[in-house]
Amino acid sequence: MDFTLSEEQLMIQQAARDFAQTELLPGVIERDDAQKFPEEQIKKLGELGFLGMMVDPKYGGSGLDTLSYAIAMEELSKVDASSSVVVSVNNSLVCWGLETFASEEQKQKYLTKLTTGEMIGAFCLSEPEAGSDATSQKTTAIDKGDHYLLNGTKNWITNGGTAGVYLVIAQTDIEKGHKGINALIVEKGTPGFEIGPKENKLGIRGSDTHSLMFNDVKVPKENRIGEDGFGFKFAMKTLSGGRIGIAAQALGIAAGAYELALKYSKERKSFGTEICNHQAIAFKLADMHTEIEAARLLVYKAALDKDNGNNYDLSSAMAKLFASKVAMDTTVEAVQIHGGNGFVKDYHVERLMRDAKITQIYEGTSEIQKIVISRSIIKQ
Repeated sequence: MDFTLSEEQLMIQQAARDFAQTELLPGVIERDDAQKFPEEQIKKLGELGFLGMMVDPKYGGSGLDTLSYAIAMEELSKVDASSSVVVSVNNSLVCWGLETFASEEQKQKYLTKLTTGEMIGAFCLSEPEAGSDATSQKTTAIDKGDHYLLNGTKNWITNGGTAGVYLVIAQTDIEKGHKGINALIVEKGTPGFEIGPKENKLGIRGSDTHSLMFNDVKVPKENRIGEDGFGFKFAMKTLSGGRIGIAAQALGIAAGAYELALKYSKERKSFGTEICNHQAIAFKLADMHTEIEAARLLVYKAALDKDNGNNYDLSSAMAKLFASKVAMDTTVEAVQIHGGNGFVKDYHVERLMRDAKITQIYEGTSEIQKIVISRSIIKQ
């Protein structure tokens, strides 16, 4: 399998790297401290085409492949995971889901605005009692003829306060279980739709995470995605692709921490020499570099599986499981290599360590990835 990047992919990589250094790096520590949403940066990412990377140009997208998207995600995540998660959700969960399964009318109405950053989207699946167990939806969408009446609460919603359009998974027919679930498009400002306070998080503090409350919200029937009962299948298919984005994010966090640690180890001296010359540090760097390269190959494999039309449930789960572990392990070691400075915000690695943890949790915990992987290999 040839992982040589094309000229176009190398240009995308460089563009994302330049944007991360010139637009995301300045103020990233302050945004993290203040839990400030990177509104200006996200607007520029939209203008540059990073919010609709895989969408057909006829809807305002960039028409790129999944591998290009993963490459961009890695570069952005090296610097600011709070910004890259917005890119991930908008591309993987919202735009891809709409382009693949929505009606032409829905695409023209919503997708064309999401790809350009005129508005951003949110994917609403998790609930107080339905996280990993996504079949246990308590949010209901009762069929009222020409509309659904939506009631319930969604938790941990990325872009929860800043999105303009929300893809909401809700139960219409409890007796049918997961076959009675629908996916609905809900616009911000719809009567009865309330946004809770912003969550005070360990990491990705600049991202906009909220609980959402729906109280007798009327959603027109034309806002349902796909046939009646398609909602759970829609969510699962969308999440499989989303895992590639989060795997790429985890890869970027790890690579960013490694690059900082390597640079620091060549500058910091102890016992008369740069600390990279001490075997204790050199071996840490060797392990970090090897694991990051392995994670990158898994991410690229999953992206290529998707681009080639292969089933990517297994490869995306493996990529996310491994890359998220590498992100956590690498950032911890990066802090250790920095010593006391690693515990200080100015050196960035403590923030990357905090950001890394969520990659083992959202869009399917590591435990869920192991279920997906084990079921797949047992069936083979």
